[in-house]
Amino acid sequence: MDVLLVGEYSRLHNSLKEGLTQLGHNVTLAGTGDGFKGYPVDLNYEANFFDRPVLKTVRHYINRIFRIDPSYIERGIRFYFLLPKLKGYDVVQLINETPVKTLPFFERYLLKKLMKQNNKTFLLCCGIDYTVATYLLSRKQRYSLMDPYFADRSLTEYSYILEYANAQHKKTHDFLYKSVNGVVASDMDYYLPLKDNPKFLGLIPNPVNLSRLPYIEPIISDKIVIFLGINRLPYNQKGIPLFEKGLEVISAKYGSRVEIIVAESIPYKDYIKLYDRAHILLDQVYGFDQGYNALEAMAKGKVVFTGAEKEFMEYYGLSEEVAINVLPDVEDITSKLSFFIDNPTEIIALSRRARAFMEREHECVKVAGEYIKAWS
Repeated sequence: MDVLLVGEYSRLHNSLKEGLTQLGHNVTLAGTGDGFKGYPVDLNYEANFFDRPVLKTVRHYINRIFRIDPSYIERGIRFYFLLPKLKGYDVVQLINETPVKTLPFFERYLLKKLMKQNNKTFLLCCGIDYTVATYLLSRKQRYSLMDPYFADRSLTEYSYILEYANAQHKKTHDFLYKSVNGVVASDMDYYLPLKDNPKFLGLIPNPVNLSRLPYIEPIISDKIVIFLGINRLPYNQKGIPLFEKGLEVISAKYGSRVEIIVAESIPYKDYIKLYDRAHILLDQVYGFDQGYNALEAMAKGKVVFTGAEKEFMEYYGLSEEVAINVLPDVEDITSKLSFFIDNPTEIIALSRRARAFMEREHECVKVAGEYIKAWS
């Protein structure tokens, strides 16, 4: 089977490609590399002309005057010139509703041409799109990544989520849901908004290439090492301020018994190496399930503070924790961190369960097989 994967977030499509390739399929990945993270792609349509230092000021003023980021136009043009190479595939999978990241009318035009020159097209829900944005804004969940915005509507990092709920994007959403063969969710945070949609094919767990992520048995010596990675773009959505406050309490309480590593907005290849020494990784507080960073850390045997709500536990039939479900509450964060600092043998036990869970549910070849079934 010839497969075209369009767009990349958090290395999801790279891992799926690796799984599909091991099953004997031919796979091409077209994308941008997801900004500073720099994920590999076969065909790149990232805008780079206006990212040159001499043109950044020009880009800023064009955006300010016309409310149009010229890099969006450049990205669409680059994708247009790639279209002759993006034809004749049995399956095309889009990473989300706007995989090109260009102007809305141009996005629809490009996706229509892409779908016409290929066989089947599927849509992946693994981040914010129209369905997820409107679901979050409806406040149906006990808590969500929108909670900081509901408390302070001046937070600009939420503007892109609001854009996904506007009329222009709804046109793109409606067009895709009429055109694609089906929609797949990557975890519980996207399963819940989609579960009653007639186009929904089900939840397929995030694929992770475990051969790239060897298990590291935790060595407990004199210090418990805690890692926090910070990306300023989703700073409040991940609950980073709550983690930072919790770490202040832990640092004051335990002093030299803990080592805290904080890394900010670094490339993926550097990020994943930096947390190797850590016993505990702080991921997010508002999720019901694990995102990609959490899964890779679990594969390496880290105790991950993330989303692991009862819906997640029930879906996978788990009776023991494989990750720590952390709530958007500083006291909850500090009490759970304190438990592992005071009971370090529990780190080893949870580490082993996390790896076993990853091998059972997320191994990329197994997951690739589930995609083949869904696409068929």
